[in-house]
Amino acid sequence: MASEKTENALNSDSIGSDDTNLNELTSLIQGVLQQTQDRFQHMSDQVIRRIDEMTKRIDDLEKNITDVMTQIQTE
Repeated sequence: MASEKTENALNSDSIGSDDTNLNELTSLIQGVLQQTQDRFQHMSDQVIRRIDEMTKRIDDLEKNITDVMTQIQTE
């Protein structure tokens, strides 16, 4: 009977320990996923910013080409 109580106590301790380990693992994984999401968002923002800059430069280049073509035609 005493050994059963000891075994039950050990089992409940290991269950509590397992819950703690599971909670710690869950927190760790959530932290890693959040960091990954933050990094991805940062990179995505950089790509979008660079695309916007490139679009503006292309628009400026097209305008300059149009201006040069117009100037050549008038001469």
